[in-house]
Amino acid sequence: MEQRRLQDKKELQTILKTTDGTDVILKLRRDSEYLEVKVKPVRSKKNNCMLGIWVRDNAQGLGTVTFLNSDSRFGALGHGIHDTDTNALMEIRNGRVYETSIRSIQKGIDGNPGGIEGIIVYNRYNVLGKIDKNTSSLVGEVEFKNLFQDTDPMEIMQTDEIKKGDAKIRCCVEGKVKEYKIRITKIDKHTREENKGLEIEVTDPKLLEITGGIIQGMSGTPIIQNGKIAGAV
Repeated sequence: MEQRRLQDKKELQTILKTTDGTDVILKLRRDSEYLEVKVKPVRSKKNNCMLGIWVRDNAQGLGTVTFLNSDSRFGALGHGIHDTDTNALMEIRNGRVYETSIRSIQKGIDGNPGGIEGIIVYNRYNVLGKIDKNTSSLVGEVEFKNLFQDTDPMEIMQTDEIKKGDAKIRCCVEGKVKEYKIRITKIDKHTREENKGLEIEVTDPKLLEITGGIIQGMSGTPIIQNGKIAGAV
């Protein structure tokens, strides 16, 4: 039996068209173990051979770039991308960062986290960089070198320097990057989750008017205190 290493779900669909309903054996990885599963394709109403499985080979979403260093390396989102069904951190081969236009903002209220709706045009003109790691945040390299040419360098604040009290976040909910007032209300230096060390409260009247607080799509928004980056949303 011929063995094929598949690159994407489209290739799987193409191969199934040639099986004529004969059994196929899928070699899968579950955590660190490999297993083989025999599956018999069935024909759909359109006479296509199908396995009855759900295959996903990409993910997309909207978030905020947190920082860019002098080597054009960036960090974004403030958390990794997890599978929506299993909540497992997804392994990625690579990805792209695109410029996004904000279409609308759904204000957060009790019981509804709200969110930013954006428009992404998937063409080479809107590509800003590439993603090569999906860990506790997205990490990659900016290809469009002039993206942050008008910004000033900022130091990273050490954990012991962070204090409860006034701080700012910098985001783009009004169409351009602006700073908004917040308060750091809790600091947990011993948290087991590295992206759960700060609790913040939005105090800026304008931001509360627009978003109601922190909403989906603001993940990665840098937290700034005393002119240094203290963390990210």
